[in-house]
Amino acid sequence: MKTVYCIGELLIDFVAEKQGNDLSKATEFTKKPGGAPANVACAISKLGGQSAFIGAVGKDPFGVFLLEVLKNNKVDVSLAQRNNTFTTLAFVSLAEDGERDFVFSRGADKNLAYDSSAKQLFKESLIHFGAATSLLGGDLEATYSKYFEDALAQNTFISFDPNFRIDLWKGDEATFIKKCIPFIERSHLCKFSLEEAQLLSGKTELEECCDFLHQLGTKIITITLGSQGTLLSTSSFKQTIPSISVSPVDTTGAGDAFIGCLLQQIAKLDNPHEIIENTLAMIKMVENANKAGALTTTGFGAIPSLPSANQVFEFNV
Repeated sequence: MKTVYCIGELLIDFVAEKQGNDLSKATEFTKKPGGAPANVACAISKLGGQSAFIGAVGKDPFGVFLLEVLKNNKVDVSLAQRNNTFTTLAFVSLAEDGERDFVFSRGADKNLAYDSSAKQLFKESLIHFGAATSLLGGDLEATYSKYFEDALAQNTFISFDPNFRIDLWKGDEATFIKKCIPFIERSHLCKFSLEEAQLLSGKTELEECCDFLHQLGTKIITITLGSQGTLLSTSSFKQTIPSISVSPVDTTGAGDAFIGCLLQQIAKLDNPHEIIENTLAMIKMVENANKAGALTTTGFGAIPSLPSANQVFEFNV
């Protein structure tokens, strides 16, 4: 089984308690580990895969806490960094249906330094790029791009998730789109929400979204549609794969659990690139990934709610 390297932010989610989705009225918060790439890494490991995290936290108690969470979830943190900037924080509110609202206080994640020793590790691995804060400038964006070039040079199987956050890009969506395009052009697998697919393609209809994004270059597209399942698309195939029925309480991390489960399955292949042409295998993998995403919404907090291999692969609908 190959290692999946997950690159991007690791942060604290402060989740507002005992209220709806209005952060201005929140008085109590619960500390949870978060950050989309870190969630993906934990999802992979919890499902029995091998994962490593590349990102930065601060030299503060929150940074210590976050790295311990990853270690406890059997994620390799040997390439994670600690710096003198305070650990990144996100304040999260939840509506009754589990949907979220975010406010970010960005910190240490933006100062990730490039480590040239990682390039050789990518050769027999997979890489997942989560872009929530990674395209906001600073050392992280430069490092992120260098690792992307390293992965391309090694012919690594590459996964990309734009992780669009309106709080970070409001009024500057055009810049976000421009910065995502090179990753969509050259990644093998792209995972989008419906909002992201429509934003990045400029289209409304799902099939048109997929056609446009495929024309950019990506081979496999998954568009997560919540309770409706996931649209799986290649250049010659499109099908919505249904999900399972659950009662969601917190959708934080559902998409990360989905892509983590998908990558964990692809990492088992001798040649991950072969999945691009194996539609039947992809359908089964997406069915399992849908289960992982749905089950994650039944608990509070992303990493604590990630399902085990038994829950996903032995789940009976």
